[in-house]
Amino acid sequence: KCRTGPLDIVFVIDSSRSVRPFEFETMRRFMIDIIGNLDVGPNATRVGVIQYSSQVQNIFSLKTFFTWADMEKAINSIIPLAQGTMTGLAIQYVMNVAFTTQEGARPPHKKIPRIAIIVTDGRPQDRVTEVATQARNAGIEIYAVGIQRADMNSLRAMASPPLEEHVFLVESFELIQQFGRQFQDKLCGVDMCVEREHGCQHSCISIPGSFYCECNPGYRLNVDGKTCSPIDACADGRHGCQHQCVSVRGSYSCRCRPGYYLGQNKRSCIMIDYCSFGNHSCQHECVSIPNGHYCRCRSGYTLQPDSKSCRATDLCNGVDHGCEFKCVSTEGSYHCMCPEGQQLQADGKTCSKCGAGHVDLVMVIDGSKSVRPQNFELVKQFVNRIVDLLDVSPHGTRVGLVQYSSRVRTEFPLNKYHSADEIKKAVMDVEYMEKGTMTGLALKHMVEHSFSELEGARPLSHNIPRIGLVFTDGRSQDDITEWARRAKESGIVMFAVGVGKAVEEELRAIASEPVEQHFSYSADFTTMTHLVENFSLNICPEEGKGETEIRSPCECEALVQFQTNTVAILQSLTEKNILWTLCPSHCLAPAVSLTHSLAQMTARLEDLEKQIANKK
Repeated sequence: KCRTGPLDIVFVIDSSRSVRPFEFETMRRFMIDIIGNLDVGPNATRVGVIQYSSQVQNIFSLKTFFTWADMEKAINSIIPLAQGTMTGLAIQYVMNVAFTTQEGARPPHKKIPRIAIIVTDGRPQDRVTEVATQARNAGIEIYAVGIQRADMNSLRAMASPPLEEHVFLVESFELIQQFGRQFQDKLCGVDMCVEREHGCQHSCISIPGSFYCECNPGYRLNVDGKTCSPIDACADGRHGCQHQCVSVRGSYSCRCRPGYYLGQNKRSCIMIDYCSFGNHSCQHECVSIPNGHYCRCRSGYTLQPDSKSCRATDLCNGVDHGCEFKCVSTEGSYHCMCPEGQQLQADGKTCSKCGAGHVDLVMVIDGSKSVRPQNFELVKQFVNRIVDLLDVSPHGTRVGLVQYSSRVRTEFPLNKYHSADEIKKAVMDVEYMEKGTMTGLALKHMVEHSFSELEGARPLSHNIPRIGLVFTDGRSQDDITEWARRAKESGIVMFAVGVGKAVEEELRAIASEPVEQHFSYSADFTTMTHLVENFSLNICPEEGKGETEIRSPCECEALVQFQTNTVAILQSLTEKNILWTLCPSHCLAPAVSLTHSLAQMTARLEDLEKQIANKK
């Protein structure tokens, strides 16, 4: 066999109609005999076969088969095309497709000879000179084998120089098989790797008339072309190893420092969680560190000499707690308490009456499109009227504002502003959302976010009242029941204020008990300012009793003021009653408001009369 080194050989076989069946069979034997004497394989000689007539057909490419048996089977399965003789087209295919690396040809730097053997029996029907020149310039060595009627000028135009070694004319198909054995000698020569001292450190690769050296995988060839050096895959810094890169035969692996293990991506390192082994015996907390762990106690506890157990301290006795009234020890901590009827201040130590106005107040206002821009400005004025009643300061009352429509937006949280002027300016800068009415979604947002310590609410242990005021002008487009219930269960005192087409049933569902003290309604936006007074009376339980207003019931000024206010409210209610009488089919909501307001006024008058009688 020919063992002078690897070759890339492509047979280009003429299967035009002029080639008779028995002649085509002779071409098959010609190819099979030559291939049978080659050392074929992926690292030796690779073989491809194409046939052509008026078109080109790839039988198998250089990467398809690597055994003689597979190639013989494929060659014996060829069906001739039996059309014209487009030899130039076939050479173009050889250059552009057959000898590409995608089809299995070795890269040019490997210096593997590329050989095309063209076998034809006729004159080409297209031009071959120019395309053959391009193919030769591309490094393809062309052998032109003509049979019987082949045109010698065309063969010479295709073949590589020297022509006497690359152009052959066989007189008959009967002689081509005998010619094949002679042609074999053209592809074989002296094995330079065997006959000479090549000096290659790893591998010597023979090519016709020469040789070259190759290195084993993981090594690169040095500039002397013979010796090899290991490839340091870590040197370029692109390995991505978090801790250490270890170079191994042209590749690399990542390694972690002690106390860490390699992650699934084989690059990052994860600290070993020694606490997860379950044998740490820590009473409270186990903390993992590289190469070990240590025990830690919760706040208010001290780690004992055994470095595992913890002991709590009565902090009320052991520290200067500063509680004004009473210090209560808890596990690892403590908190201050105030007498009944007093509230714990924001400092968590001093006490104050509810009347001082120390509350966390979040107002949730309706910004749906039914409110309309001009009325939304009245809503903002209503909010600022409430702010005017409050003692706003970091340690006093804190105010937050939420607007909702089809979505919910926190305009400012409880810890944003620290004075009434700042809050009122921020309120007037609020932009109207103008979409749907998702009251349930707004309640959810208030419960989960607005009264969180992250947004400025004081801890529940401080006993600062949490008050939510929901303002709406219409029916909610989602369910409010669940989140209205959750708000009250979480300790938020809920006030509901309705205007216009607000639904009384929904307002009552939002309001805390007793509902009558936490639910207000106004027929329209222009007359809702009287609701501010109701809110101020009910915001604190002590103030809501009205005791301040009746301590001196016989004082003339107090009675006159009370009478004046009562007459004014009754007059307003009478005017609304007249309007409702004129348009009963369009004023259902004002009628509800009128009835409710009259009931409230009657109840208030009766209560005041009883209290005055008892005082006497």
